[in-house]
Amino acid sequence: MTREALYAHLATGSTTVCCAWTVQRRDGTVMGFTDHDRDLAVDGVTCRADTGMTARALQQTTGLSVDNSEAVGALSDAAITEAEILAGRFDGAMVRSYLVNWAEPSEWTEQFRGTFGEITRSGGEFKAELRGLSEALNRQQGFAYQPACSAVLGDARCRFDTSQPGYFTERVVETLTEDRVFGFASCGGFDDRWFESGRLEMLTGEAAGLVGVVKIDRLEGAARRIELWQSLGARVVAGDSFRVTAGCSKSAAACRTKFANFLNFRGFPHIPGEDWLTSYPVPDRPNTGGARFPQFGL
Repeated sequence: MTREALYAHLATGSTTVCCAWTVQRRDGTVMGFTDHDRDLAVDGVTCRADTGMTARALQQTTGLSVDNSEAVGALSDAAITEAEILAGRFDGAMVRSYLVNWAEPSEWTEQFRGTFGEITRSGGEFKAELRGLSEALNRQQGFAYQPACSAVLGDARCRFDTSQPGYFTERVVETLTEDRVFGFASCGGFDDRWFESGRLEMLTGEAAGLVGVVKIDRLEGAARRIELWQSLGARVVAGDSFRVTAGCSKSAAACRTKFANFLNFRGFPHIPGEDWLTSYPVPDRPNTGGARFPQFGL
Protein backbone atom coordinates (compact mmCIF):
# COMPACT_ATOMS: atom_id res chain seq x y z
CA MET A 1 0.00 0.00 0.00
CA THR A 2 1.32 3.42 -0.92
CA ARG A 3 -0.79 5.64 1.30
CA GLU A 4 1.78 8.43 1.22
CA ALA A 5 1.67 8.44 -2.59
CA LEU A 6 -2.12 8.80 -2.46
CA TYR A 7 -1.85 11.70 -0.02
CA ALA A 8 0.66 13.37 -2.32
CA HIS A 9 -1.77 12.86 -5.21
CA LEU A 10 -4.61 14.44 -3.20
CA ALA A 11 -2.40 17.43 -2.37
CA THR A 12 -2.07 18.30 -6.07
CA GLY A 13 -5.69 19.50 -6.15
CA SER A 14 -6.46 17.66 -9.39
CA THR A 15 -7.37 14.12 -8.45
CA THR A 16 -8.43 10.83 -10.03
CA VAL A 17 -9.96 9.01 -7.09
CA CYS A 18 -12.88 6.64 -6.58
CA CYS A 19 -14.27 4.37 -3.89
CA ALA A 20 -13.91 0.61 -3.61
CA TRP A 21 -15.26 -1.98 -1.19
CA THR A 22 -14.41 -5.56 -0.36
CA VAL A 23 -16.80 -7.97 1.38
CA GLN A 24 -15.54 -11.14 3.05
CA ARG A 25 -18.27 -13.58 4.02
CA ARG A 26 -17.95 -15.91 7.00
CA ASP A 27 -17.45 -18.86 4.63
CA GLY A 28 -14.28 -17.18 3.28
CA THR A 29 -15.71 -15.91 -0.03
CA VAL A 30 -14.28 -12.46 -0.93
CA MET A 31 -16.01 -10.04 -3.33
CA GLY A 32 -14.89 -6.62 -4.54
CA PHE A 33 -16.88 -3.62 -5.82
CA THR A 34 -16.08 -0.11 -7.07
CA ASP A 35 -17.99 2.95 -8.25
CA HIS A 36 -15.41 3.50 -11.01
CA ASP A 37 -16.28 2.65 -14.64
CA ARG A 38 -13.74 -0.18 -14.92
CA ASP A 39 -12.47 -2.99 -12.71
CA LEU A 40 -9.66 -2.21 -10.27
CA ALA A 41 -7.27 -4.46 -8.33
CA VAL A 42 -7.16 -3.15 -4.75
CA ASP A 43 -5.16 -4.88 -2.01
CA GLY A 44 -5.10 -8.09 -4.03
CA VAL A 45 -8.86 -8.17 -4.68
CA THR A 46 -10.48 -7.44 -8.04
CA CYS A 47 -13.15 -4.81 -7.47
CA ARG A 48 -15.79 -5.02 -10.17
CA ALA A 49 -17.36 -1.97 -11.76
CA ASP A 50 -20.51 -3.58 -13.19
CA THR A 51 -22.24 -4.50 -9.93
CA GLY A 52 -24.11 -1.27 -9.16
CA MET A 53 -22.70 -1.22 -5.64
CA THR A 54 -22.48 2.16 -3.90
CA ALA A 55 -22.08 3.40 -0.33
CA ARG A 56 -23.69 6.29 1.47
CA ALA A 57 -21.75 9.05 3.21
CA LEU A 58 -19.61 7.61 5.98
CA GLN A 59 -20.04 8.97 9.48
CA GLN A 60 -16.87 8.55 11.53
CA THR A 61 -16.03 9.76 15.01
CA THR A 62 -12.85 10.15 17.02
CA GLY A 63 -14.32 8.53 20.14
CA LEU A 64 -15.84 5.09 20.70
CA SER A 65 -19.16 5.85 19.01
CA VAL A 66 -20.19 3.37 16.33
CA ASP A 67 -19.37 4.46 12.79
CA ASN A 68 -22.53 4.38 10.68
CA SER A 69 -23.01 4.05 6.97
CA GLU A 70 -25.03 2.07 4.46
CA ALA A 71 -24.12 0.01 1.43
CA VAL A 72 -26.61 -0.08 -1.44
CA GLY A 73 -26.52 -2.33 -4.47
CA ALA A 74 -28.55 -4.09 -7.13
CA LEU A 75 -29.48 -7.74 -6.67
CA SER A 76 -28.02 -9.68 -9.59
CA ASP A 77 -26.57 -13.08 -10.41
CA ALA A 78 -23.23 -11.41 -11.15
CA ALA A 79 -22.85 -9.87 -7.70
CA ILE A 80 -25.06 -10.32 -4.64
CA THR A 81 -28.18 -12.40 -5.14
CA GLU A 82 -31.42 -12.37 -3.19
CA ALA A 83 -31.09 -16.10 -2.54
CA GLU A 84 -27.70 -15.59 -0.86
CA ILE A 85 -29.11 -12.87 1.38
CA LEU A 86 -32.11 -15.03 2.32
CA ALA A 87 -29.73 -17.88 3.15
CA GLY A 88 -27.76 -15.63 5.50
CA ARG A 89 -24.55 -15.86 3.47
CA PHE A 90 -23.80 -12.18 4.11
CA ASP A 91 -24.80 -12.00 7.77
CA GLY A 92 -21.92 -10.51 9.73
CA ALA A 93 -19.69 -10.26 6.64
CA MET A 94 -16.51 -8.17 7.02
CA VAL A 95 -16.55 -4.96 4.96
CA ARG A 96 -13.61 -2.70 4.07
CA SER A 97 -13.95 0.63 2.26
CA TYR A 98 -11.10 2.26 0.32
CA LEU A 99 -10.26 5.53 -1.37
CA VAL A 100 -8.32 4.64 -4.52
CA ASN A 101 -6.43 6.51 -7.21
CA TRP A 102 -7.98 4.82 -10.24
CA ALA A 103 -5.15 6.04 -12.47
CA GLU A 104 -2.71 4.19 -10.17
CA PRO A 105 -4.69 1.56 -8.19
CA SER A 106 -1.69 0.70 -6.02
CA GLU A 107 -2.28 4.06 -4.32
CA TRP A 108 -5.10 3.56 -1.82
CA THR A 109 -6.02 4.02 1.80
CA GLU A 110 -8.53 2.21 3.95
CA GLN A 111 -11.29 4.51 5.19
CA PHE A 112 -13.58 2.10 7.00
CA ARG A 113 -13.62 -1.44 8.36
CA GLY A 114 -16.62 -3.11 9.93
CA THR A 115 -19.37 -5.64 9.34
CA PHE A 116 -22.76 -5.94 7.69
CA GLY A 117 -25.65 -5.30 10.07
CA GLU A 118 -29.29 -5.44 9.09
CA ILE A 119 -29.88 -6.19 5.39
CA THR A 120 -33.15 -5.24 3.69
CA ARG A 121 -34.39 -5.94 0.16
CA SER A 122 -36.80 -3.88 -1.92
CA GLY A 123 -37.41 -3.20 -5.60
CA GLY A 124 -34.57 -5.34 -6.90
CA GLU A 125 -31.94 -3.80 -4.64
CA PHE A 126 -30.54 -4.38 -1.18
CA LYS A 127 -29.49 -2.04 1.59
CA ALA A 128 -26.99 -3.19 4.18
CA GLU A 129 -26.25 -1.36 7.39
CA LEU A 130 -22.51 -1.02 8.03
CA ARG A 131 -21.37 -1.35 11.63
CA GLY A 132 -17.96 -0.18 12.80
CA LEU A 133 -15.48 -2.22 14.82
CA SER A 134 -16.55 -0.45 18.02
CA GLU A 135 -19.99 -2.09 17.68
CA ALA A 136 -18.58 -5.06 19.60
CA LEU A 137 -18.24 -2.83 22.67
CA ASN A 138 -22.05 -2.60 22.86
CA ARG A 139 -22.39 -6.31 23.55
CA GLN A 140 -23.39 -7.38 27.02
CA GLN A 141 -20.47 -8.90 28.88
CA GLY A 142 -20.31 -11.31 31.78
CA PHE A 143 -22.57 -14.15 32.87
CA ALA A 144 -25.80 -14.33 34.82
CA TYR A 145 -26.56 -16.68 37.70
CA GLN A 146 -29.11 -19.11 36.27
CA PRO A 147 -29.96 -22.78 36.70
CA ALA A 148 -29.38 -23.63 33.02
CA CYS A 149 -25.91 -23.97 31.48
CA SER A 150 -24.62 -20.86 29.69
CA ALA A 151 -22.10 -22.68 27.49
CA VAL A 152 -22.65 -23.86 23.92
CA LEU A 153 -22.28 -27.59 23.40
CA GLY A 154 -18.75 -28.28 22.17
CA ASP A 155 -17.31 -24.78 22.76
CA ALA A 156 -14.23 -23.91 24.83
CA ARG A 157 -16.27 -23.58 28.03
CA CYS A 158 -18.21 -26.81 27.53
CA ARG A 159 -15.18 -28.84 26.35
CA PHE A 160 -17.31 -31.72 25.16
CA ASP A 161 -16.10 -33.41 21.98
CA THR A 162 -19.14 -33.63 19.70
CA SER A 163 -17.21 -35.74 17.18
CA GLN A 164 -17.37 -38.76 19.49
CA PRO A 165 -19.26 -41.76 18.09
CA GLY A 166 -22.87 -41.72 19.21
CA TYR A 167 -23.22 -37.94 19.27
CA PHE A 168 -23.51 -37.19 15.56
CA THR A 169 -24.44 -38.77 12.27
CA GLU A 170 -23.88 -37.90 8.64
CA ARG A 171 -26.63 -38.82 6.22
CA VAL A 172 -28.17 -37.84 2.90
CA VAL A 173 -31.55 -36.20 2.52
CA GLU A 174 -34.27 -38.74 1.68
CA THR A 175 -37.46 -36.67 1.81
CA LEU A 176 -38.01 -33.01 2.60
CA THR A 177 -41.31 -31.18 3.22
CA GLU A 178 -41.92 -27.48 3.84
CA ASP A 179 -38.16 -26.97 3.33
CA ARG A 180 -37.48 -27.87 6.97
CA VAL A 181 -38.86 -31.34 7.77
CA PHE A 182 -36.44 -34.19 6.98
CA GLY A 183 -37.82 -37.71 6.75
CA PHE A 184 -35.92 -41.01 6.86
CA ALA A 185 -37.16 -44.53 6.31
CA SER A 186 -34.64 -45.79 8.87
CA CYS A 187 -32.33 -43.95 11.25
CA GLY A 188 -31.61 -46.19 14.22
CA GLY A 189 -28.91 -46.07 16.85
CA PHE A 190 -30.18 -42.90 18.53
CA ASP A 191 -32.91 -42.45 21.12
CA ASP A 192 -36.13 -40.59 20.45
CA ARG A 193 -35.60 -36.78 20.71
CA TRP A 194 -31.81 -37.32 20.78
CA PHE A 195 -31.15 -34.50 18.30
CA GLU A 196 -33.66 -31.93 19.62
CA SER A 197 -31.93 -28.53 20.07
CA GLY A 198 -29.03 -29.95 18.08
CA ARG A 199 -27.19 -28.49 15.12
CA LEU A 200 -27.85 -29.57 11.53
CA GLU A 201 -25.22 -28.48 9.00
CA MET A 202 -25.49 -29.04 5.27
CA LEU A 203 -22.33 -30.50 3.73
CA THR A 204 -23.15 -30.53 0.01
CA GLY A 205 -25.53 -28.89 -2.43
CA GLU A 206 -26.66 -25.29 -2.78
CA ALA A 207 -27.13 -25.03 1.00
CA ALA A 208 -23.62 -26.30 1.85
CA GLY A 209 -22.29 -24.56 4.94
CA LEU A 210 -25.71 -23.41 6.21
CA VAL A 211 -26.77 -24.43 9.70
CA GLY A 212 -30.19 -24.98 11.25
CA VAL A 213 -31.37 -25.80 14.78
CA VAL A 214 -33.45 -28.93 15.34
CA LYS A 215 -36.91 -28.25 16.78
CA ILE A 216 -38.39 -31.77 16.78
CA ASP A 217 -36.75 -35.19 16.53
CA ARG A 218 -39.14 -38.12 16.61
CA LEU A 219 -38.87 -41.84 16.04
CA GLU A 220 -41.95 -43.16 14.27
CA GLY A 221 -41.41 -46.89 14.29
CA ALA A 222 -38.32 -47.52 12.19
CA ALA A 223 -38.67 -44.12 10.52
CA ARG A 224 -37.41 -40.80 11.87
CA ARG A 225 -38.56 -37.21 11.43
CA ILE A 226 -36.25 -34.24 12.08
CA GLU A 227 -37.83 -30.79 11.90
CA LEU A 228 -35.91 -27.50 11.99
CA TRP A 229 -37.15 -24.30 13.59
CA GLN A 230 -36.98 -22.58 10.19
CA SER A 231 -35.88 -23.37 6.65
CA LEU A 232 -32.24 -22.97 5.73
CA GLY A 233 -32.96 -20.30 3.11
CA ALA A 234 -31.37 -22.24 0.25
CA ARG A 235 -32.62 -25.12 -1.88
CA VAL A 236 -32.13 -28.57 -0.38
CA VAL A 237 -32.82 -31.64 -2.51
CA ALA A 238 -32.78 -35.38 -2.01
CA GLY A 239 -29.22 -36.66 -2.11
CA ASP A 240 -27.65 -33.64 -0.40
CA SER A 241 -25.60 -34.71 2.60
CA PHE A 242 -25.69 -33.19 6.06
CA ARG A 243 -24.36 -33.66 9.57
CA VAL A 244 -26.59 -33.49 12.66
CA THR A 245 -25.26 -33.27 16.21
CA ALA A 246 -26.93 -34.32 19.46
CA GLY A 247 -28.91 -31.58 21.17
CA CYS A 248 -28.36 -30.23 24.67
CA SER A 249 -31.24 -29.00 26.85
CA LYS A 250 -28.79 -26.99 29.03
CA SER A 251 -30.00 -28.82 32.13
CA ALA A 252 -27.78 -30.35 34.80
CA ALA A 253 -29.49 -33.72 34.33
CA ALA A 254 -28.73 -33.81 30.60
CA CYS A 255 -25.13 -32.75 31.18
CA ARG A 256 -24.66 -35.55 33.73
CA THR A 257 -26.52 -38.41 32.07
CA LYS A 258 -26.46 -37.69 28.33
CA PHE A 259 -22.96 -36.25 28.00
CA ALA A 260 -21.18 -37.29 31.24
CA ASN A 261 -19.76 -33.77 31.31
CA PHE A 262 -21.06 -32.39 34.61
CA LEU A 263 -17.58 -31.21 35.72
CA ASN A 264 -17.83 -28.60 32.94
CA PHE A 265 -21.44 -27.62 33.62
CA ARG A 266 -21.69 -23.82 33.44
CA GLY A 267 -24.96 -23.27 35.29
CA PHE A 268 -26.09 -23.01 38.90
CA PRO A 269 -28.74 -25.71 39.33
CA HIS A 270 -29.08 -25.28 43.11
CA ILE A 271 -30.07 -21.61 43.11
CA PRO A 272 -33.33 -21.21 45.07
CA GLY A 273 -36.26 -20.40 42.83
CA GLU A 274 -38.90 -17.72 43.23
CA ASP A 275 -41.20 -20.08 45.14
CA TRP A 276 -38.52 -20.63 47.78
CA LEU A 277 -37.68 -16.93 48.03
CA THR A 278 -41.31 -15.99 48.70
CA SER A 279 -42.11 -18.95 50.98
CA TYR A 280 -42.90 -18.63 54.67
CA PRO A 281 -43.07 -21.08 57.62
CA VAL A 282 -46.23 -23.18 57.87
CA PRO A 283 -47.12 -25.71 60.61
CA ASP A 284 -47.39 -28.80 58.41
CA ARG A 285 -43.96 -28.44 56.77
CA PRO A 286 -40.61 -29.34 58.32
CA ASN A 287 -38.71 -26.22 59.35
CA THR A 288 -35.50 -27.68 60.67
CA GLY A 289 -33.11 -25.13 59.15
CA GLY A 290 -31.17 -27.96 57.52
CA ALA A 291 -29.52 -28.06 54.09
CA ARG A 292 -31.80 -27.93 51.05
CA PHE A 293 -29.51 -30.32 49.14
CA PRO A 294 -27.71 -32.42 51.79
CA GLN A 295 -26.38 -34.79 49.12
CA PHE A 296 -24.34 -31.89 47.72
CA GLY A 297 -23.50 -30.32 51.07
CA LEU A 298 -25.83 -27.37 50.32
